[in-house]
Parts: sequence; structure tokens; C-alpha cells
Amino acid sequence: MPYLELSLALVLLVATLCQWLAWRVRLPAILFLLLAGLLVGPVSGWLRPDAVFGDLLMPMVSLSVAIILFEGSLTLNIAEIRGVSQVVQRMISVGALVTWVIVAVATHYIFSFSWQISALFGAVVIVTGPTVIVPMLRSVRPTRKVANILRWEGIAIDPIGALMAVMTYEFIVASTEGEAFSHVLLLFFQSVSVGLVAGLASGFLLGKLLSLDWLPDYLHNMATLCLVLLSFSASNAIAHESGLLAVTVMGMWLANQRNLDIHPILNFKEHLSLLLISVLFVVLAARVSLDQLAEIGWKAVLLLAVLQFLARPAKVLVSTLGMDVSWRERGLLAWIAPRGIVAAAISALFAENLIAIGYDEAALLVPLTFTVIIGTVVLQSATARFVARSLGVTEPSPRGFLIVGANAFSRAVAQALKEYDFRCVLADSSREDIRVARMAGLETYYGNPVSEHAEIHLDLAGVGGLLALSRQQYVNVIAALHYRQDFGPRRIYRLDSDLSRRVPEKHQVTQGYRGSQLFGKDITYSDVLRLVNAGWEIRSTQLTEEFNWEQYREQHGENVLPLFVIDGKGWITPFTADEELKPAAGCTVLSLMPDTENTSD
Repeated sequence: MPYLELSLALVLLVATLCQWLAWRVRLPAILFLLLAGLLVGPVSGWLRPDAVFGDLLMPMVSLSVAIILFEGSLTLNIAEIRGVSQVVQRMISVGALVTWVIVAVATHYIFSFSWQISALFGAVVIVTGPTVIVPMLRSVRPTRKVANILRWEGIAIDPIGALMAVMTYEFIVASTEGEAFSHVLLLFFQSVSVGLVAGLASGFLLGKLLSLDWLPDYLHNMATLCLVLLSFSASNAIAHESGLLAVTVMGMWLANQRNLDIHPILNFKEHLSLLLISVLFVVLAARVSLDQLAEIGWKAVLLLAVLQFLARPAKVLVSTLGMDVSWRERGLLAWIAPRGIVAAAISALFAENLIAIGYDEAALLVPLTFTVIIGTVVLQSATARFVARSLGVTEPSPRGFLIVGANAFSRAVAQALKEYDFRCVLADSSREDIRVARMAGLETYYGNPVSEHAEIHLDLAGVGGLLALSRQQYVNVIAALHYRQDFGPRRIYRLDSDLSRRVPEKHQVTQGYRGSQLFGKDITYSDVLRLVNAGWEIRSTQLTEEFNWEQYREQHGENVLPLFVIDGKGWITPFTADEELKPAAGCTVLSLMPDTENTSD
């Protein structure tokens, strides 16, 4: 027992270090988790999961996969999928089928696997996944069109690919129960029917419990977790291995219910999934033997080449025929497709069960999947930036802002910057403020800007700085800390609140982490909001040789609050307490002025 406790603690420590390292170098965490698992497992022999966890290992993997799939399916909002480009819709439908067929055929002939196992592997590696795509996009910074296609493909293909893999697995299992094709179909449809009914029933029940307020807030997460695990286990008890389909359908049902706020549940599930994923992949990678890796050898490299240079380009070509996508954009879309977390988890779960029913070659599914994941992540992380630049499909220097807070002043700032083609995204957890911002035609993100959900769904293409303008000072501080890695410390700006000014210095976060104080040393959130409520507006003034900065200040005196300077090259800089700006001729000054003030525009 002490050895088990120590092993669990050390696995958690290794997983945490891997996540931290991934954050520092801005690469997908799965790469470090799998490499760490190989080091502590087959290479060093320190961790032997089967000996440590015994008979509990595969049930633990099964329940973890169920939670991961449920969390992934919670993001699949059908309305949002319909709203994205037709290219994405093709990529997650006919494009996914193209990948499936090509990979299945290649696997069959390269490894001499049965058609059943080859088809399953083809379904498993369909998924790319947002947890590997998003860090890569932030490093590569492709054009917004390409970034949106890749990001939405990663979000949508996760549950769809998992569903395809589950259905393929169900068909394989059903085929072992009898010889007649009609009997196989009957068992297959029985499993699918039970999974669908269990998922819909569980989703409907949980939706009612939440929408009718039959549960207190503090029990929402616990009740959700209980119903997910109960749906998974009960469905499996009725029809063998139909539970994964049940939890996927359950998540999709909840994601598409109107007037049901699932964000608190989603945030909880994201944190739980992060914990499970981190531990799961260290443990699963530790089970892979060096002999298995040596056995797949050059064949795995050949299959990786088929994935990278045949299957992915074919998928992109089919998905973009007749679409407004240039050949350069198609080239980058064809290059970026790292495999991720769902592929590894499902392959491990299915392999164990398939070996038990007589498919011995299924023992190679896990090392083969891990090889594909590591190969695609390493290759594409190392080369995607170069490929994007060579093709000329990278964004210019990002000039826009992520604005934390969607209050009246934040909306005024976003509206003013939008007129000069600076992309601004307003992020807030206030439903009413976000609603007003959307009605004004502004880009918004409803939720916590430092959540795991934001890491995946918050599109930062063209955004190169942070304006922390929330009325909640702790949100500003956390956002400033979180986005220093993305934007750099010199592009982090915040607006103090009156309350923060009264906090003793020894209780404040150091200046270097909070970012630069906006608009002046004595300006607070209450000051700017009071001016906006009094009718002051943001107006622009073009400086010239005849009307320079000194004359501007002399003319307006105290009846103006300078906010931003846009130079002749289109670069924007906020006025701060740390640096005194002296705009030159040709610059445009954006200032907060009374409504009755006349300016030279």
C-alpha cells in the first residue's frame, strides 16, 4: 500500500511538471506526458502500472475515457458548427471518411492487420483535438481563416471521431458473437440503440435537474459526474461496450439545450479532464514495451508518412474543392494535423478488450498510436512556422487587444479601435454585458478568459496585447499573469480600481506581473466609468506640423483624457503611468472627451 501511494503521488508530480514544461515552451502537453511515461516505464522500469494498479487499471482507464469524451462532447454545439465555414463541415464529414479509408487500407497492407483492426485504427487517428491544435496555432500564427478552420476542426472532430471509433469497435465486437451477418448487424444495432437511449435519457434527466433548479449550485458538478459514470456503467451492463456512445450522446444533448447554462459544469469537467488526461497518459505510456516499439519500427514511420503526405492532403483537397480557399492556405491546412488525447485514450481502452476476444494484433494499437502522436506533434511543431512563412499565410504582427471586461467603457474602447481595424475581443462572465456588446456588433467571449475552455475556444488571431479593464480587480491581475506568456510583459495593461489603491503595498502583486497602469497614475476604473456615464466619448485627432501635441494639450487642457496613440505605421500604444508619450506629427490620438467638445478630426 505505501508503494501504491508513493507511485500515485510521483505520477501526479511527473504529470504536473510535464504540464508546466508544455506551458513554458508553448508545445502540446501530450508530447511531454507520453515521453515522460516512456521514461518512467519501459526505459527506467520505475513504474509498472499493471503491478501497481492490478485489476483496477482498465476500469480506471474506462471511466477516465468516459469523462474525457463527455467533456469533449459538451463543446459540440450544433448551432455553432452550422455557423462555421462549409470547409469545416466537409472536413468533419466527408474529409473524415477519406482519412479513415486511406489510413485503414495503409494499415492493413503495411502491418498485415485484419481489416477489422485496420478500420478501427483508421477511425482512432481521425481526431486531431483542440488540446494539440491550439498551442501550435499560437506559435505558428497563421491567417485568421486558416486558424479558424483548424481550431473548429479540432473542436468538432473530437467527439465525432470518437463516435466513429466507438461504432467501429461495436461492430468488431458484435462480429465475434455469431457467424450470420444478420446476427452481427442485430448485435451492432442493439449496442448503438442502448447507447443512444442511455445517453439521451441521462442528458434529458440532467438537463431537467439543472433547468428546474432541483439541485443546489454546489451539487451540480457532483450530480453531473455521478450521472455520467452511471450512464456509462449501466449502458455497458445492458449492451457490451455501449457506454462510450452513451456519454458522448449525453454531452451533445446538454450542449445543444437552449436556456441551459453549462459553463460551470464545463469548467469543472475541464479541470477534471486535465487531471485524468495528465495521469492517464503517463500511466498508459509506461505500459508500452520497448519490444513492441521495436516491432513496429520502420513500418510506423511509413504509416506516419502516409498520414502526413497522403491522407491529410487528400482530406483537405476533398474538403476545399470549389471553396474560397487558396492553394497556399490548402498547403498549410494539409500540413497541420497533430493527433491528440482522444486517440491515445481510446486505443488503449479498445486494445485491451480486443486482445481478450482474440485479436492479438490489437496489442500493437497503443504503441502505434503513441508513435503517430509523437511523430505528428514533433514534426509539425518543428516545421509548421517555417511552412506557414514559406507559403505566405502568416498573420502580420498582431495589433489588436484582448479586453477583459465588457462594461460600458470597455465597449467604447473596442468600438473606437474597431474603426481603425484593430481587432478587439471582449471577454467577460457577465451575460448582460456580453449581450450588450454583441448587440453593438463587437466580438465577444462569454466566460472566464483564463479558463481551460478559453484556452481552446478563445480565438486570439490578430491579438497582440491585453487591456485588463474589468471592474473585478482580481480578474485583471489573474488575466495579466496568465497572458504574459502569450503577449509579453510589455503588452500587458491594466486599469486599477479604487479598492486596489487602498490595499497596502505588501499585499499587492508586484508591478511587473500586473502590467502597466493605463491612462495615468491617478486614473481608476471608477474615473473612466464616471466620465462615460456623464456623456464623454472617445474621439480621434490627427496631429500635424501645424497642430502638434503641445498645442493639442494646450487647447483641451483638463477636458480630455488621452487613451491611445496610433503612429504613421498603424501601431497602437496606450498612454500609461510608466511612460510619457509625445506623439509626433502624423500620429492619431484617441481621447475621452465631453460630448460638447469640438475637436479637429
